[in-house]
Amino acid sequence: MRIPLERKVLNENDRIAAGLRERFRERGVFCLNLISSPGSGKTSLLERTLEGFDKSRRVAVLTGDIQTDNDARRLARFGFPVRQITTGGACHLDARMVERALADIPDEYRILFLENVGNLVCPTSYDLGEDARAVVLSVTEGEDKPLKYPATFHHADLMVLNKIDLLPYVPFQMELAREYARRVQPDIEIVDVSCTTGEGLDRWRAWLEARL
Repeated sequence: MRIPLERKVLNENDRIAAGLRERFRERGVFCLNLISSPGSGKTSLLERTLEGFDKSRRVAVLTGDIQTDNDARRLARFGFPVRQITTGGACHLDARMVERALADIPDEYRILFLENVGNLVCPTSYDLGEDARAVVLSVTEGEDKPLKYPATFHHADLMVLNKIDLLPYVPFQMELAREYARRVQPDIEIVDVSCTTGEGLDRWRAWLEARL
């Protein structure tokens, strides 16, 4: 009975996600789903992204966490609408959570960031109505993550290699990480960034702007 139940849950999620996608399309919203393991730097990347936006940009953020609202409080200081989705134990966001959280945000936004729960397994199966997915991989993790979690990288449009300022101090092989990512997703785009020094953030912003 486990497989039919799982299919039923995912079918319902896909139905809601399709409605969200149509809603975004009609209103000209670009929606990006950010996925990574815990501690890779998703929130730091969003902090640097939001601080670079003019206050007139119509941006909103939904950030998922199993328990706390720490990330939402960090991001709210930039003046854009931010809502925390506390999953209460679920290891991913789903379309219903996104739909409910958006009901509390004015419809003026044209850029929507979805910061998923830190996890490289569960979020992959759940469509959130997004236009694109970006997976964040920090150099403090293994370069073999694309091979260990191929579904996540296979469904990603972009890989952000983060914390490159730490490369002198960790045994991370950048070229291997790129090779492994392209082995599971030949068309994946890759940008290298440091949210600490700002290196590479111009390429990250250019990738975003090209999709807006």
